[in-house]
Parts: sequence; structure tokens; C-alpha cells
Amino acid sequence: MNIVVCVKQVMDTEALIELGDDGNVLTEGRTQIIDPYGEFAVEKAVQLKEQLGGEVTVLCYGDDGCTSAIRHALAMGADKAVLVEDDSWRAVDAAQCAEVLAASLKDMGADVIMGGWTSGDTASAQVMGRISAILGIPFANMVTSLEAADSGVKASCEVDDGFEVCEYQLPVIIGAQQGLAEPRYPSVRDVMQARRKPIERKAAEVSAQAALEVVGRELKGARSGGRIVEGETVADAVAETARLLRSEAKVL
Repeated sequence: MNIVVCVKQVMDTEALIELGDDGNVLTEGRTQIIDPYGEFAVEKAVQLKEQLGGEVTVLCYGDDGCTSAIRHALAMGADKAVLVEDDSWRAVDAAQCAEVLAASLKDMGADVIMGGWTSGDTASAQVMGRISAILGIPFANMVTSLEAADSGVKASCEVDDGFEVCEYQLPVIIGAQQGLAEPRYPSVRDVMQARRKPIERKAAEVSAQAALEVVGRELKGARSGGRIVEGETVADAVAETARLLRSEAKVL
């Protein structure tokens, strides 16, 4: 089975987010990691390869600094990688990113294309779905379970109030949700071997118009303290709480 996993490099989810004078998120000197949702996809892809045979290729859109995320995926068991290079990749929106990735995927002959259903930074949750639309390949989103089936793969997808189980013929696109697979911790030997695995580099060609314009960013304000509502009886406290929600919080 030929599997291609789309991965993205993001800031460490534990990092303190700060904005520069231009309103953009400061990344200089911040720890960068592979996106957690993409990591779920890599782990499941490697598990399928170990079970069924085949090859796992990592596909990343970014700059030279993104090689750390790629090497992590290779250390987890992926066989090779393709880096589509663009120094301005952080300014590209989901529509343009999907176009770039889809252009590379057309020639990769993938049976299964995987990636995070969303990302830990912009959280647009659009890229994998847009790739599906561009390539005309069925899309299983928010997948929490994936296994081989006679006709291709069987996926369990998270939906409102439950899960939906569907079988897909190949090729198929999978949007990984948390729970799909528990990522392994690469050993020192795995990390050393990953350094010898090939990373093909090619220039990105962005021709699509941006579908989104970011007009500004602001950090969340500090949390205010809680408030205890008292009353002589429970009914009095509930009534006072409802009044405050209506008159002060303006949520009723």
C-alpha cells in the first residue's frame, strides 16, 4: 500500500504565544514540532505499512526549517519525504496550501492520503477537504479508527453524538482525529537512521488566489476571577444567577 502523509510544522503547543509589531505570531527562537494531528496520521500510516507492506512518504509544504518535523516523521518509520519549499508558506491560506499539496500528490500514485483533520496553529480544518475536492478523491474526516478492508479501508469517523463507520475503495483521503493512533517515541537508533532517509526538495508553485484575508490578530485577555452568587435559598441563588447572566453577561 502506497501511503502519503501530509504533515505541517507548528509551534510547540506548550509555547507562550506572542505577537510582533506587525501582528504576526513570533516564531524566532520558539520550539517547532510536527503538528499533533499529523503525527497521529504518520503513526497510523506506519502501522498499516507494517501490517500490509508498502511505503510511507511524508509530504510537507514549508521552508528549510520544517525539516525537523519531517525528520521526526521519518524517525517514526516513514520511508522518505518530499518538501515543497516556499519561504512565504506561513502567509499562505488553506486554499493555496491545498493547491500546492494537491499538485504534488497528483504524481505520487498514493492509495491512501492522510493528514490531520485540522492543525494545532491556524485550526482552519480545510486543507484535507480541499485536497479531496481538487483531486476528486473521497474524503473520510475526523477518523478515529482505520483498518484494511476487502474493498480498501474501513474508517470510523467522529460525528455529532457518535461515530459513523464507512468503507472506502482506494484511493481515499483520511483526516486524522485524536485517538486514531498513539504516536510512538522514536529511539536514538531511529533518529540516526532518519538522517539517512531521502528528502526530495522542489519549489512550490502557488497560483490560486487567497480565499482568506487576515485583517488582524489579538491575544486572549487575562481570565477574570470567578464570582460566587449567594442567596437565602437555592431558588434565590438560581434567580440571581439568571438575572446576572441577562443583565451583566448579556448571554441570555
